[in-house]
Amino acid sequence: MSGSVLVRRVRIVDLDGSPGAASGSQVRDVLISDGSIAAVDGDLAPVSGVEEIDGDGRWAIPGLWDAHVHATQWVQTGRMVQLGGTTGPDDALDRLRGPLSRVATGAGSAVLGFGFRSAGWPRQPTVAELDAISGRTPVVLISGDAHSGWLNTAALALLGAPARDDAVSESEWFALLRRLDEIPGAVPSAADFVGPIADLAARGVTGLVDFEFADSFLDWPVRLAAGVGPVRVRCSVYPHQIEQVIAAGLRTGDPLPGSGGLATMGALKVITDGSLGTRTAWTREVYSDGPASTDHPCGVANYSVAELTDLVRRAGSAGLEVALHAIGDRANAAVLDAFAAGAGQGSVEHAQLIAQPDAERMAAFGLRASVQPAHLLDDRDLTDRIWGEARAARSFPLRSLLDAGVQLALGSDAPVAPLDPWLAMACAVHRSGDERPSWHPEQALTPREALAASVDDARLAPGHPGDLVLLDADPAAPSDQPEVAAATLRTMPVALTICAGTVTYAPAG
Repeated sequence: MSGSVLVRRVRIVDLDGSPGAASGSQVRDVLISDGSIAAVDGDLAPVSGVEEIDGDGRWAIPGLWDAHVHATQWVQTGRMVQLGGTTGPDDALDRLRGPLSRVATGAGSAVLGFGFRSAGWPRQPTVAELDAISGRTPVVLISGDAHSGWLNTAALALLGAPARDDAVSESEWFALLRRLDEIPGAVPSAADFVGPIADLAARGVTGLVDFEFADSFLDWPVRLAAGVGPVRVRCSVYPHQIEQVIAAGLRTGDPLPGSGGLATMGALKVITDGSLGTRTAWTREVYSDGPASTDHPCGVANYSVAELTDLVRRAGSAGLEVALHAIGDRANAAVLDAFAAGAGQGSVEHAQLIAQPDAERMAAFGLRASVQPAHLLDDRDLTDRIWGEARAARSFPLRSLLDAGVQLALGSDAPVAPLDPWLAMACAVHRSGDERPSWHPEQALTPREALAASVDDARLAPGHPGDLVLLDADPAAPSDQPEVAAATLRTMPVALTICAGTVTYAPAG
């Protein structure tokens, strides 16, 4: 699936702020051969049989990556009833009435919804009120942070779950989420990925880190062989799959059979605590507005440090990196303890609330912080309300992490936030999504820093992946007005995308 192409006359964006280097000051040619960059120079000689593209002086960057995606859920939820912005159970039920009226009652049909965030609702939803409008039609509603589900009795029975009165969250919910394909109409085919992946190419995306709960390491070779992409995918696994992966002899970085080298084995993913939106992020102090449950005043730990250490050690002995989800500050401390005790390598996923000493430990351990800046658009007001000002100042601590020496990797956690690296960069630069001033601007990044954290550590240099994006403006241009820089990033025009030496996006005409 790899190709070759010679792109002439481009201005390479300097991602490192090298002393004396003026970003884009010189026009260069870039030769991609067999999917990798072979040469970068001022006037490369033509290569027989290799297509040439005139960059016309445009700005060139490596292909963009989203470092945290749930790809199947991203495609699935795009076809679901959208429940984002609902103000309570009654509002959500009103949105469901129309879709329910259009499906046949019974086990052969179902209604799926996505996006509700019950932490900010005046009361929590019940199964009984969902049953009252849905009857025998299975209904599964997934929260916007994907950490809880609101199911009716018919759906619980279909998935073999016991009857209950409330929503399902954390470990109990994840067990059901892995079985979502048992719900009629829930499973997307390979063909369902073609359009969404093409749309990503139009935004300059050439790679994804997939943390899907199902078998992404088996599914992606099939999708790529069926004509999806080309796109690079790093496929992760969960504890329930680790023995299968180890038995197959797969180690982090190994190409997956049948993928043409585009899909590779990723990390072992472990969800150690919950989320802010479900009030289950594990914190050192109680939630400031009073706990949602007296049983969990500081959120929930899904694993003990000893259990995490065992998983880190088991993965490391099999050649697998580890990606440990941690939202709350207590969870971040716990995963760092596990990394230290288990001598593991990999990433902390989210690192949403973290103490400065733990940021420094993360850097000392050589771990990446895989962060999702666009989450702050949804969590800003909720953080102020249920965590308080002191913790808000330590939330989404991008500057603190970077200054501590931690490598950042930006992502979306799609479908929790839109799969759009330009939005993630804009939120990292100007921490606001509306007319309000930046939220804790001391934690913001510069445009150059945000861009450098969005390319999977690649550069337009020989030996690096043959992924290149041409832009009509300089995305790393310095600015003393973060809101202006963010607006530029949000609307950045992409002129060409190349993945593994193959053109995946070029505007018509």
